[in-house]
Amino acid sequence: MITPDLNNITLDQWKNAVFQKNDIAVDVLRLDKIHPEISGNKWFKLKYYLEKAREEGKRTLLSYGGAYSNHLIALASAAKIFGFHSVGIIRGDSAAHPSHTLLTLQQLGMELRFLSRFEYNQQIKSVDQQTKDSEEPEALRIPEGGAGLEGVRGAEEILKAISLTSYTHICCASGTGTTLAGIINGAEPGQKKIGVSVLKGTQNFQPLDISWIENQAALENVEIIHQYHFGGYAKKSQALIDFMNITYKETGIPTDFVYTGKLFYAITDLAKKKYFHAGSRLLILHTGGLQGNISISPGLLQF
Repeated sequence: MITPDLNNITLDQWKNAVFQKNDIAVDVLRLDKIHPEISGNKWFKLKYYLEKAREEGKRTLLSYGGAYSNHLIALASAAKIFGFHSVGIIRGDSAAHPSHTLLTLQQLGMELRFLSRFEYNQQIKSVDQQTKDSEEPEALRIPEGGAGLEGVRGAEEILKAISLTSYTHICCASGTGTTLAGIINGAEPGQKKIGVSVLKGTQNFQPLDISWIENQAALENVEIIHQYHFGGYAKKSQALIDFMNITYKETGIPTDFVYTGKLFYAITDLAKKKYFHAGSRLLILHTGGLQGNISISPGLLQF
């Protein structure tokens, strides 16, 4: 079995006419190359949960997600590699024709448990953690998307792969806000940290949990952009698909329609609108999740 390899990470230049016209330099940190399934930020967010499970003698890793969850794919793969049983609590009823993600989870040995959306939301919001843990004492419960202190701690290590000193902005897509929190904690104080929310209805610092931020003063250099969700989580439009195809043709970098496609689109559009001053140098995080593209109708994506 292939284990995650941080040596596969590359730093790729992204050149296009918009950036050149506005005197902006953009690099893409290719975290998607770490592993076929435990890709991007997923490995970093899971790393310390795996360590905690070993230290506590847990035999099972249990977590939550939808029928297309990149997080659960990464968790199931990591569990198989490192010798854990895995359980996925799936939002929604079992379907007659399961998604490619659900089929992959089963192939990786994950036990799937389906809950209605109401039951699912009630369970992940429950404060009675001790009761849930006592029901399955051999299991380590990992929050949806790895959204907890262990996940943030791992995400803080993402930026250790490269020298940060020349970058004015560090940009990433934001779902649970876990990766963004790690980036805020791990970046240089004067650098602008930008999170592009892929969720509809967020505002201010949502979806970031500011209690995860070690130095609250760092929030002065943080902005979450909310207008590039394309209708909400996992929603897409033809404009987004077209942009992803053009970007791949220009750069050879594949993106996904849930996270990185929206991030890349946002950065390009913000550059057109003069959001970045001349001379800016941007670092963009490619957080993986490419398996999600399998749900798109064949032929729409040219990669």
